Amino acid sequence: MQLATPSGRLCAKLDLVFHDFKDRSRQIWEHPDVRQLYPVYLRTMHMVVRAAVPLMRAARDAAAMRGPSDALCAELASYYNNHMREESGHDAWLLQDLRSTGVDPHGATRGMPSAAVAELVGAQYYWLNHHHPVSLLGHIAAMEIYHPPAGFARHLAGVTGYPSTAFRAIRRHEKLDVVHRDELLALLDRLPLERRDEASIGMSALHTLQAGIDVMDDILSAPIEPWTRGHENARRLSAAVT
Repeated sequence: MQLATPSGRLCAKLDLVFHDFKDRSRQIWEHPDVRQLYPVYLRTMHMVVRAAVPLMRAARDAAAMRGPSDALCAELASYYNNHMREESGHDAWLLQDLRSTGVDPHGATRGMPSAAVAELVGAQYYWLNHHHPVSLLGHIAAMEIYHPPAGFARHLAGVTGYPSTAFRAIRRHEKLDVVHRDELLALLDRLPLERRDEASIGMSALHTLQAGIDVMDDILSAPIEPWTRGHENARRLSAAVT
């Protein structure tokens, strides 16, 4: 029975609200201006993903500081230490993809993240430092349980007209997140979690989905930048000539 395990209970919680997150995602990928929105998506996701390794490093250190008196922390510290190595460099993939759309990636590193991005990431720092580092497992679960379906990168290349090199991050996560999801779910069922720990993980995961909806709303409401108009006009002119 799904609710008999911590991983099953967490997935059941997330499934109750995931439809709203999925709806916002669908609005982006089915948007008539998806070609213009995709660089905005990449820039925004870079602002989120570049925090992944620092978050896990902070959670590892917080777990290590609690020491052997906390039954969870030895395995948490090991998991975060290993997982941060696996996630290292993923933010650079997004910058590489952005460059493949014809957009200078340095703008993604200079711009100030929105309040929605800061809320998505910042709550995790608060909880792992001022509550318990187990909470970060919920954030990771929300980010990796719902992975891109196989072939999604190829589909997006078709609808946007960008080259396949603009979708390397999504294409890699079609496979990587399946492995990471299974590892995380197995960890949840192996840890000696108490109900309060599951509640912390669940709150963190649900917050990540809700904040993720706000981040996607930012993407959907973003003004079309001059550089995207230029690329779109050039594409239309090229299509008209051919």
